[in-house]
Amino acid sequence: MPGIDECLLEAMTLPGARGAALVDWSSGLALGTAGESPVGDHETTAAETAELARAAAEYESFAPAAPDADGRPDPGDEAGPPIEDLIVTTRTGYHVLRFVETSFDSSVFLHLWLDRSQGNLALARLRLRDLAEGLVLR
Repeated sequence: MPGIDECLLEAMTLPGARGAALVDWSSGLALGTAGESPVGDHETTAAETAELARAAAEYESFAPAAPDADGRPDPGDEAGPPIEDLIVTTRTGYHVLRFVETSFDSSVFLHLWLDRSQGNLALARLRLRDLAEGLVLR
């Protein structure tokens, strides 16, 4: 099972990969980075993507609670993040944020930045899912 550095290096092997990071969305800090940053600074990118991830994970509009047996929302039933991933498409690239389930109370996600002309969005989603499932946080 890969650690953070191995996971990010593996993400960088995807076609069109420009940069990758593991980010804690509660603090906005990058726990690891590889490749480039869209704004030239990995910490700025981590803080900005953390805001987006936090909004998607915390706002009920994006991630409503699953209904229980009587049809009412029951937010306590689901473990882990309420969403799987986010995709932001820009004129020149794709940003894929994949939430990672952990054994401790944390909120982390993998962020992959892909070149739009060379990247394969479907492949990136599938590969990030596999990387997130196998990631060992130390």
